[in-house]
Amino acid sequence: MARFARVIWIVLDSVGIGALPDAADYGDVGRSTLGHIAESRALQIPTLVKLGLANIEPLAHLPPAPAPIGAYGKGRTHSPGKDTTTGHWEMAGVWLEQAFPVYKHGFPADLIAEFERAIGRKTIGNKPASGTEIIKELGEEHVKTGKPIVYTSGDSVFQIAAHEEIISIQELYRMCEIARKLLDGPHRVGRVIARPLQVQWDSLCGLRGATTMRWTRRSRC
Repeated sequence: MARFARVIWIVLDSVGIGALPDAADYGDVGRSTLGHIAESRALQIPTLVKLGLANIEPLAHLPPAPAPIGAYGKGRTHSPGKDTTTGHWEMAGVWLEQAFPVYKHGFPADLIAEFERAIGRKTIGNKPASGTEIIKELGEEHVKTGKPIVYTSGDSVFQIAAHEEIISIQELYRMCEIARKLLDGPHRVGRVIARPLQVQWDSLCGLRGATTMRWTRRSRC
């Protein structure tokens, strides 16, 4: 009777263990998420160490297992690009021939102008930013003017944030659909994301009375 080995795959998302050979193409020379975490604190991950994690690359405070009980190694991507969508597609078996575009300095002015004409509103933002930081920076201006906040990140993404009482969720989704149609060809980003917000104001007319601002949900197009 045939015997079969039991294979269990462990995939840790966003836990890099050393830069890939093309790291310089993306400004990532010297990157090692897990390596830098291990330098900053003593990790207690005995099972992963037994499996061979510390045998892949040197990790501070974690000696390699003398006889690992698992097969171990570090994978490199086949597809060009470093964004989330590219990685997830590759894990699902889909290789890209061309990287999704990223926008380190915001989207081109002509693209934003075309988007504004299509939605019938001016926008604010248009730069790479943390979602929480950009609503702190531009949330009040958005509520005062009704202009949606457009921003991106290190990923290939076009994000639109708006307060639900200023721009309805249905209207925000319509804007995302417009953006998705415009973002094609050389500007075909991996994702278009709606970021509906809720803010507790003492008074919508008295913006200085704002107490909290938070995401309510998100939708990907």
